[in-house]
Amino acid sequence: MAAPNEITVPQLLRLIGTPNCPVLVDISIDADFADDPFLIPGAFRHPHTDYDGLVARLAGRRCIVICQQGFKLSQGLVARLRNDGHLAEYLQGGNHGWRGNPDAPCIPATAIPASVQGATLWVTRHRPKIDRIACPWLIRRFVDPSARFLFVSPDQVQGVAEWYGATPFDVENVFWSHRDDKCTFDTMLDEFGLRTEALDRLSVVVRAADTERHQIAPQAAGLLAISVGLSRQFRDDHDQLAAGMVLYDALYRWARDGHGEGHDWPEGRRS
Repeated sequence: MAAPNEITVPQLLRLIGTPNCPVLVDISIDADFADDPFLIPGAFRHPHTDYDGLVARLAGRRCIVICQQGFKLSQGLVARLRNDGHLAEYLQGGNHGWRGNPDAPCIPATAIPASVQGATLWVTRHRPKIDRIACPWLIRRFVDPSARFLFVSPDQVQGVAEWYGATPFDVENVFWSHRDDKCTFDTMLDEFGLRTEALDRLSVVVRAADTERHQIAPQAAGLLAISVGLSRQFRDDHDQLAAGMVLYDALYRWARDGHGEGHDWPEGRRS
């Protein structure tokens, strides 16, 4: 029987990428992480010795604590957190258990840009439509839930990146941008090691809508229409991003769970 304060890899897989995912805390020691420098999507590293710092960072949110094998390090910290009234679980099998599941993606730690005052900072062109909403969604749901985004004039992206230490994306002549016939969303999936079946399916729709190739995904025309509508509805890019997060949450659940479902009325009309 599973312990009441543990979560299994399949259970965590169902949560990652959704707005209901708990805070993921990797407390593996430096030596273990150096030998295996990958993170479960959305996890951040924190020393197990800094209990007060972790509590402050959690701010009352449910968390899942991850160590290398799911033994004493994570179970001990979870026991202490639960003793103090915090919602905490440990990952059964830890990072080793996660690595043993072929459907569980791992993000190379070296692919994640350095934090700026506690979170990654990204900058792109203002008035986003498709890629510039899809990419922030991907980053917040799978890479860094605390990521911040700056939207500025196209000719100021590089300068803002240099002055503020932000990572530029979806502009020409930068690392995080279009490559060949793929869009920036594809680049991020490749670099972050996030090529799952669901995200691959979603990426085709994003690519088709972003590069005006609707023939490769019938959903692309709808995504373009909704994206243009959102850009006209919201004057503030951050308000638009907040609305877009809901849109891509829904698209991800379609890509993961609902892509085979159709709809007709009256029911059975085509039979």
